Amino acid sequence: MTRAEPAGDAAQLFRVSFVCTGNICRSPMAEVVLRSLAERAGLGERIAIESASTGDWHVGEQADQRTIDALERAGYDGTHHRARQFDAEDFPALDLIVVFDRGQLRILRNWAPSQVDQEKVRLLLEFDPELAVLQDVPDPYYSDAATFDRVLGMIERSTQALFRQLAPALRQGHR
Repeated sequence: MTRAEPAGDAAQLFRVSFVCTGNICRSPMAEVVLRSLAERAGLGERIAIESASTGDWHVGEQADQRTIDALERAGYDGTHHRARQFDAEDFPALDLIVVFDRGQLRILRNWAPSQVDQEKVRLLLEFDPELAVLQDVPDPYYSDAATFDRVLGMIERSTQALFRQLAPALRQGHR
């Protein structure tokens, strides 16, 4: 993995990567939200969380200022993020790859080196039964601050649903 790993037994870490188009809007939001949930539950040392993009347009950049602002309004800090592109060589090291729309789902499953790796790629909204029907989290990039807030709300809700599914296994130390 290209990010620094949390302290602890690396073999027991559950590894999640959130992947969107540019890694400056949706995926950094989800990364920050899941990290916050894990830390508040005392499980931050049992999970490695990262985010990445399918494209290389923003590599090395901070999250979009509107992302940082939406996160701040919701009580999160998104200022430490730096965009990076997903590397297909990371598939074997990851347990779950979460994408935000069907285009990213198609791209990541095409990049996957095996059927097992393809099955690791899931849509974020799948984790919330009420939002699952929508399938895609809208990309707020060409929108206003209110859209960033709405998108963050969808991401928070779905990420909380994802965390509720992961937490029991994290508490037991299972992958």
